[in-house]
Amino acid sequence: MVEATKLKQDPGEAGVELEPLLTREWLVTNGLGGYASGTISGVTTRRYHGLLVAALPAPMGRMTMLNHLFEDLVPQGGQAIRLGGEEHADRSLQLHGATQLTGVRLEDGLPVWQYDVDGATIEDTLLMPHRQNTVYVTYRVVGGDRRFRLKLSPAVNFRHHDAPVNAPLKKGYGFTAMDDRYELSLCRDLPPLRMRLYGQSSSFTLEGKVIPDLLYRVEESRGYESTGQLWSPGHLSVDLGPGNDATFVASTDDWDTMSAMSTGEAFAAEKERRRRLLAIAHPVARKSETAATLVMAADQFIITPAGRVADSARARAAGDEVRTIIAGYHWFTDWGRDTMISVEGLTLATGRHVEAGYILRTFAHYVRDGLIPNMFPEGERQGLYHTADATLWFFHAIEQYVNATGDVATLRMLLPFLCDIVEHHLKGTRFGIGVDPRDGLIRQGEAGYQLTWMDAKVGDWVVTPRRGKAVEINALWYNALKLMEGWAAGLEYRKGGHDAAFFAGHAKKARKSFNTRFWNEGAGYLYDVIDGPAGNDPACRPNQVLAVSLDHPVLDEDKWEPVVNIVREKLLTPLGLRSLAPGHTDYKAMYYGDLRSRDAAYHQGTVWGWLVGPFIDAWLRVHPGRTGEARHFLRGFVSHLDEGCIGSISEIFDAEEPYLPRGCCAQAWSVAEVLRCWIKTEPPPQGNGSRNGQ
Repeated sequence: MVEATKLKQDPGEAGVELEPLLTREWLVTNGLGGYASGTISGVTTRRYHGLLVAALPAPMGRMTMLNHLFEDLVPQGGQAIRLGGEEHADRSLQLHGATQLTGVRLEDGLPVWQYDVDGATIEDTLLMPHRQNTVYVTYRVVGGDRRFRLKLSPAVNFRHHDAPVNAPLKKGYGFTAMDDRYELSLCRDLPPLRMRLYGQSSSFTLEGKVIPDLLYRVEESRGYESTGQLWSPGHLSVDLGPGNDATFVASTDDWDTMSAMSTGEAFAAEKERRRRLLAIAHPVARKSETAATLVMAADQFIITPAGRVADSARARAAGDEVRTIIAGYHWFTDWGRDTMISVEGLTLATGRHVEAGYILRTFAHYVRDGLIPNMFPEGERQGLYHTADATLWFFHAIEQYVNATGDVATLRMLLPFLCDIVEHHLKGTRFGIGVDPRDGLIRQGEAGYQLTWMDAKVGDWVVTPRRGKAVEINALWYNALKLMEGWAAGLEYRKGGHDAAFFAGHAKKARKSFNTRFWNEGAGYLYDVIDGPAGNDPACRPNQVLAVSLDHPVLDEDKWEPVVNIVREKLLTPLGLRSLAPGHTDYKAMYYGDLRSRDAAYHQGTVWGWLVGPFIDAWLRVHPGRTGEARHFLRGFVSHLDEGCIGSISEIFDAEEPYLPRGCCAQAWSVAEVLRCWIKTEPPPQGNGSRNGQ
């Protein structure tokens, strides 16, 4: 439970600590890519904060349909007390309910706020039913006998969730009411926002008004437009007291869907779904609160993408369903690289093997010119293909899936796609991606494109172009060839000259060249890129760890320990690996400022949580059996679950203490790799003679 800081009424008074209430966030998702999110104080600090960000069919994408819900409690015979807060353009910060907020906790991964108000203990809970663009907010008195009139004022500015907060306040909102059903509409292209309030003596008061410019302080700190207006049609009211709960429901779904379940049934169904998720997860994931929290966090990223009608039709025709992985909240869509890295931790470690198969088969249908998509832009039906490594991670994900499930039928179905990928890489494909016939290594690079995972770009400036032969891409290439060799041999696959010997020959050539050319003898570790425009790049980066960590390590065994040691010494932090070693001229200790400043630091020192996974794999390869020591590398993530987005793991962190969380507050591959490694580093039972380092 995150304990709320006790605040005085005047936030300017000495001793008042605002940081926990303004920087800790919560996130609830709906399995479609839609979400609800905010700070634990109720102050909206990001453009992405809202009570209902609906995932609508392309080309709309994710739309903020309910920006805010102002909550006022009126005790019998008393003055209204507002819960939550807001900050205005004049920097007047109002944390109305901060002195009443006693804590925020997660129950089955859902946020619960607790307030002490006028002698009563009040809780409110929020959920989004799975695969519905609907949000439920329930209020109940759980302590004391006080009674209140609860007034709820919905505030909106229908806009794309990525649009700036100063998007003009729309004119012409239409409001209709029929009994206890209310609709707020704007145009034919958007569904209306439908609202109901369940409880005793509920009513609606029509009182349209503009909420003056609100300040979004995170947007301000990131150099974006930071003030905007909202509009409210009025307020809903309901009695609230012991035994008299109240639930507000808002949705872009139709009334039949909204009415299919009672409030109690909706909460019970979602909690049962979440309990089942935990029940099918790996046994180790059920043994601790940390792992169970990560299982719930993992669920937030696995989605059925709204709007990809062709995908759904094709999948259903084959008896499948469409699944993909949202790379991070709030602004990422599904990315090929992130998906393939995350599949094991998000689906296989959580017992969702069927969905893992859906994901892999879905991406196979998007292979073009030997590449899987780098990303699917928001609201689009087709992907973009500018990536040199996502496709090679595809092989890794398939290997983990087949090892976990034994699903040889899917492997046989995918083999023609995989052979096509290898052929295109051998002949050369888009963006200069292809094998150099002289040494069997993959080169990549085209002006204006960022093709590796270090993909920051500002305008025409590619911050870390890494053109040439990148170390992790060639580690992935060798791993893919060895996997193909094993699969071809095991399945006696011999089509079009693609047999085990074919793949083995290319793997042997790549391995020999890799060990001859990538080893930097003077530094005692691997070059990051060779044959680049400026020659070989000796920067000490975490990418080299993949030469040891993958199932088929390309690096000679006698070099494993030096690489792992240098990465541990220069790059390891309690929250992952730095993207560049301190001391380099491009090293940046902090990730902050406007877009250009942030992207200049994105891969130039900034810590990435997901990299702890390959590091632990490599460390255990050098120190087999010492799982207790390896678990120690995850220690920083345990406390982080109560920071940033509570119950999840951020995308990145500053490179120096206190390692502040940055970027996306909830990132798929961060959660996936920490959960996967938590399971992998479970120490064996004592007394079996194993050396576990404890």
